[in-house]
Amino acid sequence: MRAMVLDQVGKSLKLQEVPIPTPNADELLIRVNACGICRTDLHIIDGELKNPKLPLIPGHQIIGVVEACGPSVDAFSVGQRIGIPWLGGSCGHCPYCMQGQENLCDEAKYTGYQLNGGFAEYCVANSRFCFPVPLNYPDLQAAPLFCAGLIGYRALNKIAAAHRVGFYGFGASAHILSQLAVYQGKEVYVFVKKGDLKGQEFARSLGAMWAGSSDEMAPVLLDAVIIFAPDGALIPLALKNIRKGGTVVCAGIHMSDIPSFPYEILWGERHICSVANLTRKDGEVFLKIAPQIPIKTQVNVYPLEKVNEALEDLRMGRFSGAGVIQI
Repeated sequence: MRAMVLDQVGKSLKLQEVPIPTPNADELLIRVNACGICRTDLHIIDGELKNPKLPLIPGHQIIGVVEACGPSVDAFSVGQRIGIPWLGGSCGHCPYCMQGQENLCDEAKYTGYQLNGGFAEYCVANSRFCFPVPLNYPDLQAAPLFCAGLIGYRALNKIAAAHRVGFYGFGASAHILSQLAVYQGKEVYVFVKKGDLKGQEFARSLGAMWAGSSDEMAPVLLDAVIIFAPDGALIPLALKNIRKGGTVVCAGIHMSDIPSFPYEILWGERHICSVANLTRKDGEVFLKIAPQIPIKTQVNVYPLEKVNEALEDLRMGRFSGAGVIQI
């Protein structure tokens, strides 16, 4: 099969011919139709997430069709369309797993990081960590739901009681989450890079009450903020934009160092928390909600051999919405 392979951290992916993988007892062999690109892919390639399995096939927002099932698989069948998310497996017996916090398992494995992912014509995945794809979602539109949507949903759940919600960064996750937040009756306020008028317009088109630059103050104090951009310098700015008792959620898996800031902007029982990965429960709930709204993903499509170009466009903010590789 053809696959885009990372041989060395810090280098571009290479198009290679590699063997089609064979599923283990509890795994599925999937013919990949589409795979979303994600800033986490950049963090892996750039070495900001340590110790990836090398050589590695990245990609973790996978939509495909089951080609074969391992002998222990009973939840899926050949020909079924499924989605594969970032969380590819956990130990199942540690205190975190036993308490429904498998996203914190120390032995968890991640698709496109420790496990080969979806920038390829085929992949294998643990059947217990796969999901049926919601009906009425074409492959390309479904792919961003499986990371940008799922982890964004977990972040929004951290601030479920908030009414006025701010998003720093308006990429794949935020363009999905803004639709969910508006559906829930929340007011959405969006902060984008200075001068990004196109991003502001895109946010308003999806229901944002206000959109401005990341160095601006919102017109009102917010109940909570979710930071999607991997920039630690945004935390002090976000704290200034929330009311007493408000929460700042850091939704990325990696963030640059947080600069020092005066205690007074944290005081007043303001909170800072992070979101780590996702659980299967997040997937079950979110993938039922998405079609009800319905959430519509805006995608920018690239062929498999253009993965490096797609990742660089993501890095430089050259498109709105999500990027998806079509296999």
